[in-house]
Amino acid sequence: MRANRISDILFASFLAAAATLAAAPASAQSPYDGLWQVTVVTKTGSCDAQTTSTVNVADGKISGGPVSGSVGSGGLVRVSINGAYANGQLSGNSGSGKWNGASAGVACSGRWEASRQ
Repeated sequence: MRANRISDILFASFLAAAATLAAAPASAQSPYDGLWQVTVVTKTGSCDAQTTSTVNVADGKISGGPVSGSVGSGGLVRVSINGAYANGQLSGNSGSGKWNGASAGVACSGRWEASRQ
């Protein structure tokens, strides 16, 4: 896996985590369910400098492709995807956290930010 692919995967993971914080529609099962826009920024390593995406969370579960994770009732976000990990906190209409990963000996890390759509 290329370093840029790790960044893409981390970005998708963070987006999923951010989606968990999204505004909950009337029929939602969790206060964090819905759509979120997530921006992943690389601070160290050769992964993409910045990526933005929109994700969806259902029943506090973050899923889709190789992404798995959850958002706790207090907004704690934990995500993993192909050896990369992210964690952080959602509160109200926004959230943020950190991520890290490595592939083929190339380490990357940075921050993510999410906003409710």
